[in-house]
Amino acid sequence: MCNTLMNIQMTKVFVMATCPDCTQVKAQLAGNPAYELIDIGEHVRNLKQFLTLRDSHPAFDEIKTRGYVGIPCFLLEDGTVKFSMEEITIEDTPEHAACSIDGKGC
Repeated sequence: MCNTLMNIQMTKVFVMATCPDCTQVKAQLAGNPAYELIDIGEHVRNLKQFLTLRDSHPAFDEIKTRGYVGIPCFLLEDGTVKFSMEEITIEDTPEHAACSIDGKGC
């Protein structure tokens, strides 16, 4: 049995419970270990993490110009930012795949 999950890379997904656009995203990605759902309304540290990204990443320039918040927001492992499910590929992670370097499981 594998007890350690080391260096798991995942897409961070910034959402908010009161955001209607985030509802489908949260439902579709819940429980998928390839995605870390971060609710920016849940804790101030989550909000700060999102605002730091929003204030510094050029992908938000047009979003801010239009007066949008920018959620849901998908921060991919390579630093790319996307704003809709249609722009990303949903990854299915096989059970226990993260337990070994080769992705074959524990």
